[in-house]
Amino acid sequence: MRHIMVLNSKGGSGKSTIATSLAAYYAGRGESVALVDYDQQASSLDWLARRPENRPQITGVAGFEDGFKHLPRSADLAIIDAPAGCYGKQLTELVRHADTVVVPVLPSTIDILATSKFIDALREVGKVERKEVKLAVVGNRIRDNTLISQDLDDYLGTLKMPYVTKLREAQNYVRAYTRGLGIHELPEYLAWPDWEQWKPLVSWLNSKRSQP
Repeated sequence: MRHIMVLNSKGGSGKSTIATSLAAYYAGRGESVALVDYDQQASSLDWLARRPENRPQITGVAGFEDGFKHLPRSADLAIIDAPAGCYGKQLTELVRHADTVVVPVLPSTIDILATSKFIDALREVGKVERKEVKLAVVGNRIRDNTLISQDLDDYLGTLKMPYVTKLREAQNYVRAYTRGLGIHELPEYLAWPDWEQWKPLVSWLNSKRSQP
């Protein structure tokens, strides 16, 4: 079973949005998917409770209660929505369960500074130092042609890890969450710009470059 974790210690970076859309994307490809919610707010599980019965099934796991205790062994993929504020032993324990880590970063000075500290801490985790987990960053909720989005581009471009894509700020993500859908499950006429922005991320995740 492969474990893909969406992780950033900074709250509000869009971890649940990305985790739920990843879960829906892989379920739509016929994969058996478990969505592991480690955040006490349970945003991913709330999304799953809204999911229509006629959509590909995803198994929810309350990681904040029992960790991976109830993770179904039959699952092909575990998509992990990590909590905010994780450092030290908690960060080490979380990363121990990951094969691939996606770090979403918002275009704000506060988020850039917080993420810089977080990535420094992440790189000190033994599993990361031993290159037993692959990391990538994603710019999230981007408004093009703004100074702060350029600042984010400049910062993420300096990191020694793949900067795989930028996801725009769009109401489609609100629409999708409200309906228990992933971004790829919205109508094409509505969501095609977002699908285009997701292509580099899913292409990277589906490549050997994203796996240790």
